[in-house]
Amino acid sequence: MSKKNVIVSNVAKEHENPIAELVQVACKFDSDITLESDNRRINAKSIMGIMAFNPSDGMSVDIVTEGSDEQEALVAIEKFLVCE
Repeated sequence: MSKKNVIVSNVAKEHENPIAELVQVACKFDSDITLESDNRRINAKSIMGIMAFNPSDGMSVDIVTEGSDEQEALVAIEKFLVCE
């Protein structure tokens, strides 16, 4: 299992449809990817979960990945959320 805390920044400015694009990024990986914030845990591969989670600027999010490609998944989700 890998875990990292990030602060979301510029997601709405950098991506046309950030919710769908985040799910697409997550679905590229075999690992389980969970986003956690304020006692909420959602599956990053669930469009409904991401819609309810609504990652927005300044939000502190823990990215938790577990599986064969967890490190790559963690880096990809981090880059998406902090717009690197």
